[in-house]
Amino acid sequence: MSSDVVVLDVVIPAFNEALRLPDTLVLLRAALADLGVPCRVTVVDNASTDGTGDVVLGAPSGPVPVRLLWCGEPGKGFAVRTGVLASDARFVGFCDADLATAPDALGQVLSLLTEGADAVVGSRAHPESVVQERHSLLRRWGAVAFRGAVRQVVHGVSETQCGFKFFRNDVARRAFAPLRCGGFAFDVEVLGRAQRAGARLVEVPVHWVDVPGSRFSPVSHGWQSFVDVAKIQWRLRGVDVAPPMPMPVVTLPVSPDVTGGAAAVGLRP
Repeated sequence: MSSDVVVLDVVIPAFNEALRLPDTLVLLRAALADLGVPCRVTVVDNASTDGTGDVVLGAPSGPVPVRLLWCGEPGKGFAVRTGVLASDARFVGFCDADLATAPDALGQVLSLLTEGADAVVGSRAHPESVVQERHSLLRRWGAVAFRGAVRQVVHGVSETQCGFKFFRNDVARRAFAPLRCGGFAFDVEVLGRAQRAGARLVEVPVHWVDVPGSRFSPVSHGWQSFVDVAKIQWRLRGVDVAPPMPMPVVTLPVSPDVTGGAAAVGLRP
């Protein structure tokens, strides 16, 4: 494998994240550099108005390059789709701009993908997860009800809404290319499509902290998420979950990433 082949591409959907992105990029790039293989961070500016793109353009150079993409279609799901479909990396996935899920789980993610997993799903419901939350009782009960509704679409996955999911590139393209839900329930459609394409989903524990500033509102977004799940279930009706597709194990070299520094809409040498 040549040194310019990106092994893992991490997509960050960003809407008005100029304040949080500097720290997020430092922590995430440090975690990726520790993996010992060529990695990249792709920030997708989802029509921000606060200079989010300028923050990415001004990111210092380093062993893990950063690039900037633009998505003018509102919705976190569409922003992630833009980054995933633009990726040429062997493995691609996404995490949230607030880095609520600690990036130290990336080592396990990469190991599972190289061992043959089709998709790795971070789960706060995993018995080994460490979750620090400050949610109201209403939101907690809403989450329980939502997970019940999701089981009709995604099978064998205890939680779908943690913003920490990674895929083999071809599996990601099958799941994201036809995506129609851009709201907070987009993860459900992505995982449902992946399963119906025969992908094997593996859940991993995460260390998750409820970071202030979440844009999800149980009142204004909660009911819409249930409506979106119903639409997704209808959209995928009649499509059975295919048997897991046979996937070869990928052997990766353990060597430093020498692909360069920060970039915007492409990598700068």
